[in-house]
Amino acid sequence: MTDPKENSEGFEQKIVPVLERYESQRKKCLKNWGISVLVIALVCFGGAFLISQKSSEAPAKVMFVGVLITGVLGFIALSVTTKGYKRGFKDEVIRAVVHAYQADLHYQPANYISEHTFRASELFLQGIDRYSGEDYVSGKRDKTDFEFSEIHAEYKTTTRDSKGRTKTRWHTIFKGVFFIADFHKDFRTHTVVLPDTAEKLFGFLGKKLQSMNIMRDELIKLEDPEFEKAFCVYGGDQVEARYILSPGLMRRILECKAKFSSKIYLAFLDSKVYVAISSNKNRFEPRVFQSVNDMSLIHEYKEDLDLIVDIVDDLNLNTRLWSKE
Repeated sequence: MTDPKENSEGFEQKIVPVLERYESQRKKCLKNWGISVLVIALVCFGGAFLISQKSSEAPAKVMFVGVLITGVLGFIALSVTTKGYKRGFKDEVIRAVVHAYQADLHYQPANYISEHTFRASELFLQGIDRYSGEDYVSGKRDKTDFEFSEIHAEYKTTTRDSKGRTKTRWHTIFKGVFFIADFHKDFRTHTVVLPDTAEKLFGFLGKKLQSMNIMRDELIKLEDPEFEKAFCVYGGDQVEARYILSPGLMRRILECKAKFSSKIYLAFLDSKVYVAISSNKNRFEPRVFQSVNDMSLIHEYKEDLDLIVDIVDDLNLNTRLWSKE
């Protein structure tokens, strides 16, 4: 197994040959896009000029419409001319980054954690109307198997105005990284750890609202005041939940939350731990207007891998405290 903390120079040496090929492709895409925009601009402004000569509308207004149409069509042209480049970039460059990071990791750019698995964690109980994802990675850190991907789960609402027109709005249930790892213990019940937003907002009333959450199992009371302020825990068995959430694990979960600086959710179910990290960042994406040879971008991809794969170490999952029953 390749050391995930491999030195920077060795990491770069494995990536550079792939980058050089894609830098020439990136420049070719931008050249084709520039030609497309030029043709679009000539057609739009030529048409706007002819219309302004035959119309009573102010020339400035007609030209503004021409600029607007050029901008919209130019944006569409950018998407079309770079689509193949972006797909190839993920399939080759990001795959090379993942393999340079750790040789036995598997990367599938178009794949993602299944909706069935996401639902089974029961971290989010809202019904899902639209589900998508990308950038699936699986592998092993020392003795612990893991997998993760980016996920976006949404639900929709439909409203009708006074004129009978319907409007559909999409709302995010979860967007971010969904991580699953072997916890090496067969759980008898289901334990979930959720961000404690109710108590922060409503204080004592928030605690009452938590205990009245009829969609969840029993509210679990723990002995760590700092953890209780940050999270609320629900489970099917008070004893097992406290057994899982040892003082050491609660401390590590708090440190993990601080590291990501975002909401995190955890579920312990069927010998696995599910970790959902909210984020609006779209990881592992190519940037058309930035040189591929700019290693700062490549190291950003590596840092994202560090951040996510290190969850295994952050939660101390390689220390086998129990054996599976």
